[in-house]
Amino acid sequence: MLDPDVKPSQAREFVHKGKGCLAVVVAAAVLIFGGLFVWNKTSDFLTSFGQVPDYPGPGKTAITVTIPDGASLDEIGGVLARADVIKSAKAWDAAVRTESRATSVQPGRYLMRTQMRAVDALRLLINPGDSRVRLQFTIPEGLRLTDQVDTLVKETKIKKSAFESALKKPGDLGLPGYAKNRPEGFLFPDTYELTSNATATSVMKQMVSQYKLQAQQIGFEAGAKKTKVTPYEALIVASIIEREVNKDEYRAKVARVLYNRLDAGMPLGLDSTVIYAENLKTNTTTPKDRASTSKYNTYNRTGLPPGPISAPGKAALDAAANPANGKWLYFTTVDFDTGETKFATTDAEFEKIRLEFVSWCTSHPGRCDS
Repeated sequence: MLDPDVKPSQAREFVHKGKGCLAVVVAAAVLIFGGLFVWNKTSDFLTSFGQVPDYPGPGKTAITVTIPDGASLDEIGGVLARADVIKSAKAWDAAVRTESRATSVQPGRYLMRTQMRAVDALRLLINPGDSRVRLQFTIPEGLRLTDQVDTLVKETKIKKSAFESALKKPGDLGLPGYAKNRPEGFLFPDTYELTSNATATSVMKQMVSQYKLQAQQIGFEAGAKKTKVTPYEALIVASIIEREVNKDEYRAKVARVLYNRLDAGMPLGLDSTVIYAENLKTNTTTPKDRASTSKYNTYNRTGLPPGPISAPGKAALDAAANPANGKWLYFTTVDFDTGETKFATTDAEFEKIRLEFVSWCTSHPGRCDS
């Protein structure tokens, strides 16, 4: 409010002066903040000038990289950049200049990670340790633990006694809690990279880790809970599925047959569990085989066998955790060559498909004999 003694002409002068001062303040602020902005941008440019684009590390996704025989350091940098192990060739060149042993990198396959610092990638190649891949090996689905060990011995050239000793310390294998230190069924069948420093324990630990990864991806434990069984029981079911059928289209239906029979209190009546119990090398069993007193004999015992009978693959695990909907109580593979499997709900339907299987066996002598 103006002083009442101030004349109107003087008031207008005060207003004009006030506006002028405000304009000066605003202009000054613009200059100051604009200068700061320019300074910050210039500083950022000057700070980054001369730096090379590099990842901060330590790395993300596991990846296997092949360094070709006779590759130059520049070519190696290109291989790593294309695989996204390093961010740029400039970062690789800078790393090479800091390492006098850079020329000692050997050709071969290496376990690395994407988005590593270039210098860390170089140091890994110089001192690979257990990151150097000696060879690849494959463990097929459906093998029992003893057969898995025999295959591992053959493929890795690690002594059988080393695997047997490692199995006596199951706590070192990283098994899930519900395994309760029982490794049968948990060595996941897959293709693996064998590193130079691999041991029996590290190889089996890698296989258990792959089992846990695959089980997590399909929601195995949640599926088991939904199906009202424990994860270990679901693994047993998966191990049976793996041995009973070899086509994915049948797996979830077989799972449903098994759960339906369990719910009805019926014996599972499976050749596969007797074959496991008696360590047979056939597809079928005889009356003598089926008279076994083993707890794995599902002809004369109800419920699931006490443990897995094989190492199931991902499809069998998925089927056990996510069974199909249906009322089937029986299934029979009617053709061992094609794997064709048929399902039945009643005794009469089962007898029909059983006779179809008998007919196939009759026309293929020696294929169904124990």
